[in-house]
Amino acid sequence: MSALSGRVGYFLALAAFVACGCAADPYRLDAPRSVAGVELVPYALHEECFTLAAGERIDFYFVSVAPVAFNIHYHDGNAVIMPIARANATEESAEFTADRREAYCLMWEAGAEPTVLEYRVRPLPRR
Repeated sequence: MSALSGRVGYFLALAAFVACGCAADPYRLDAPRSVAGVELVPYALHEECFTLAAGERIDFYFVSVAPVAFNIHYHDGNAVIMPIARANATEESAEFTADRREAYCLMWEAGAEPTVLEYRVRPLPRR
């Protein structure tokens, strides 16, 4: 596969993602969720989506064998809003507080290398 066809595939996947919204149906995050062994082929996406009300908080952690692009996002009409975005990350841990009621998605995108992802997300008490 040429570099051009790989990039075309990437942009088609990204366009489909933006057009359709979250790939996973959002759910209410009432308990910690841990996932291991998520295999991502080059330029593949993986999402974990859930609803949060304004002021609700989560704690998240992930580790990836190869660098990934990571973000927490939501959709506002045709716009994709990313309160958190990291490029070339292999590990990240932080807390996040929703500023409005939305379906938020944690999203990982593999780069040119395939990778294996492990992550945890858990609700935190309001402050």
